[in-house]
Amino acid sequence: MSDSAIISKIWNFANVLRDDGVSYGDYLEQITYLLFLKMTNELNKPPYNKGLKFPRIKDVEGKEIANGEFCNWETLSGKRGAELESLYSQLLRSLSTEKGMLGHIFTKSQNKIPDPANLSRVISMID
Repeated sequence: MSDSAIISKIWNFANVLRDDGVSYGDYLEQITYLLFLKMTNELNKPPYNKGLKFPRIKDVEGKEIANGEFCNWETLSGKRGAELESLYSQLLRSLSTEKGMLGHIFTKSQNKIPDPANLSRVISMID
């Protein structure tokens, strides 16, 4: 797929989300968060094998849940419906409390795509 075709696909989907109440700015912000997660997933695979670690989901007090799911692309892309919406919100909140660059990237992040079906479509588009 050419660069212009990819750009066209992304903006066409932005128009669908706009009709759902999501502004272009919010859409771009969400794509940025999702692309960052996808990029780290790719960096952990061959040939890169960076071994980047992501935390587990945290509770409302900011403490990792011992057997909670990881805040990564595999976990997120495996969910659908209300479970996806809930996990994405928790994931963003959890990553925003991390120290260092990761926390800075996700500072004050929140889910701005209210329809889980559309969130799932954006994730599939990136995947």
